[in-house]
Amino acid sequence: MEYRTLGRSGLKVSVLTMGTMSFGGRGGFANVGSTGVDEARRQIDACLAAGVNLIDTADVYSAGLSEEIVGEVLRGRRDEVLLATKVRMTMGPGPNDAGLSRHHIISGCEASLRRLGTDYIDLYQVHEWDGLTPLEETLAALESLLAAGKVRYVGCSNYTGWQLLKALGTADRLGLPRFVSQQIYYSLQARDAEYELVPAAIDQGLGILVWSPLAGGLLSGRYRRGVQPTGDSRQLTDWGEPPVHDREKLYDTVEVLVGIGEGHGVSAARVALAYLLTKPGVTSLVIGARSSEQLADNLAAADLVLTDSELDALDKVSQPVLLYPYWHQVRTASDRLSTADLALLRPYL
Repeated sequence: MEYRTLGRSGLKVSVLTMGTMSFGGRGGFANVGSTGVDEARRQIDACLAAGVNLIDTADVYSAGLSEEIVGEVLRGRRDEVLLATKVRMTMGPGPNDAGLSRHHIISGCEASLRRLGTDYIDLYQVHEWDGLTPLEETLAALESLLAAGKVRYVGCSNYTGWQLLKALGTADRLGLPRFVSQQIYYSLQARDAEYELVPAAIDQGLGILVWSPLAGGLLSGRYRRGVQPTGDSRQLTDWGEPPVHDREKLYDTVEVLVGIGEGHGVSAARVALAYLLTKPGVTSLVIGARSSEQLADNLAAADLVLTDSELDALDKVSQPVLLYPYWHQVRTASDRLSTADLALLRPYL
C-alpha cells in the first residue's frame, strides 16, 4: 500500500480509505447498504490487512449508526488506525440540529466521540457549506476542538472553489485553523472537480479525498449500453447521486473501462480506481462495498498499473468540455500557466 502526505500536514494516509456509508442501513441509507457489525468487522479487518490506515464515516450516515458500528469494530484497537468523520447535516428536529454554528459543531463532535467510543478524531470534516453561519464562527469552533485535543486535523467537503478559497483566506487572515484536505466527488463519470477544486487544492496545498470514485457503482461495468443490471441496483433510477447528465458518454466510458480491464484480466471498477490514483492532487480514494468480495476487488486497485496509452484513452473518452474562462486561457495564456492551471488545461494545449 502506498501512503501519501495529507496536504501540508505531516500525516501519511493510505491511497485507499475505508468508507462506511453502507454501515447500518437506517432510513434512506438503506439504499446504499445495510452492513452490520459482523460484516463491517470482516471488511475493516481486510482493509487493515491490506495496509489501509484511514477509516471515513459521518454523523449523518444512518443517523449515527455507522459511527457506532465503526466504534464497536475498533474497540481495543483504536490507535491502529486514523479516524475521519464529519459534521454539518441535520441530526435532529431542532433549529440548531444542523449547520456549522459553534453550537452544532461542538455538540456534534461530542456526540461523534461518544458513538465512536474514542476521545479524539484524527480528521474532522465539515460535510457541506453553510452559507448562513460566518466562517469566523465555524473556524473558531474547530480551533476550540483542536486546542482541546478532541480533533487533530480539520478538513472540508463539498465546497465550491470560491467557498474553499474564502475559508482558507479567512483562516489565514485571522490565524484560525486551515483545512488540510477536502473530500470531493470525482470520477471518470464526472470530472467537474478538475475545473476549480483540483487546481485549488494543488495551489493551496490541500489533500484530496475522493468520495464515490466509482460513481456509486456506475463504473463497475454493470451499467452498459443495452444491458440491464442484475441484482440490487439503485443507479440510473430516482436515486440521483451522482446525477447522470450524459448517459451516452457514461456508456462510452464504461466500454473503454471494460476493454482495458479485459486486457489486464481485472474488473472495470479496478481500472477506474487505478486511473484516479494517477490524477494530479489526489491523495486517497474512499472505497466502500456491499460485500467482502467487492471490497477485495477495490483494494487490489492499489497495485494496478495502467499504461500511458490506457490512461490517454480514459482521459479522452471522459474529457470535460472547457468552460469559460478556461477555453480563453488555453488560447491566450498558455505561455504562463502554473502547475495548478495545468492540472486542468494540459490536455487541451
